Amino acid sequence: MQQTEAPPLKAWLLLLLLALIWGSSFILIKKGLIAFRPDQLAAIRIASAGFFLLPFLMQRFKTVRRHHWPKLISVGLVGSFIPAFLFAFAQTQLASGVTGVLNTFTPLATLIIGVLVFRQMVAMQQWVGVLIGLAGTFVLITASASGELQFNSFALLIIVATICYGINLNLIKHHIPDLGALTITGVSLFLVAPPALIYLLVATPFIEQLGTQPDVVFSLGAILVLGIVGTAMALVIFNTVVKMTDTTFTSSVTYLIPIVALILGVIDGEPFLIEHAIGMAAILVGVFIANRRARKPRVAPTV
Repeated sequence: MQQTEAPPLKAWLLLLLLALIWGSSFILIKKGLIAFRPDQLAAIRIASAGFFLLPFLMQRFKTVRRHHWPKLISVGLVGSFIPAFLFAFAQTQLASGVTGVLNTFTPLATLIIGVLVFRQMVAMQQWVGVLIGLAGTFVLITASASGELQFNSFALLIIVATICYGINLNLIKHHIPDLGALTITGVSLFLVAPPALIYLLVATPFIEQLGTQPDVVFSLGAILVLGIVGTAMALVIFNTVVKMTDTTFTSSVTYLIPIVALILGVIDGEPFLIEHAIGMAAILVGVFIANRRARKPRVAPTV
């Protein structure tokens, strides 16, 4: 057993970098959907991410043992493959900024799964911080120019995706502690990249669209940036932070993501209301409380 410590400065810097990268992902999805269907976008994203990391994995495959493979396949599916499709379909009916806001359900899903499945202990202040952040999220989700509450059923796709992220976070932290971040990210993505590529080429008119679809170069470029930078490179950073800190701290990146997503959405013409400012302020307060170092150190659980 070991005592919990305040997250180091390096962890905070990586967290902010992740917020910038992933906060930009929603506007990239929006641009990718100009020329491609949501299933195509997701397939291109996963395939480009998985094959991009392949050259860096040749020696790391040797560190993967037989018992690792089912876990890495699970990480690839619940941490990347399934959420990529869910986000792409959801954003056909949701603004990029709102999608980024909905992503803040991840910390709550992570906490609940960690407590119920992995018997993880959490401090009361973490629950308080998460709830404050979720309150800010509620303000952002329900904000509208008409002043009326609004709900879009496509938002449920994002909730399912965040549950996948919660499962993935706990899986990496508690069941794959002996593999490095690049190995986990690269191998798990590579395992799901071939099915994504096969689906793209066989089940969709992707090749035909390359020569006929307007804005195809622009949209394809946006999706490739999304896959290579927003998925492959970002997940390496993400898994590094998971191993440096705890799952609650790492999942708090989703509190910062909507701020970036909303700002980019405004630049792209999406509305910004006073409720957005109030919601973002509450989210930042929630992040501070959830990750503030307690006066008395707590004992971390052993699993």
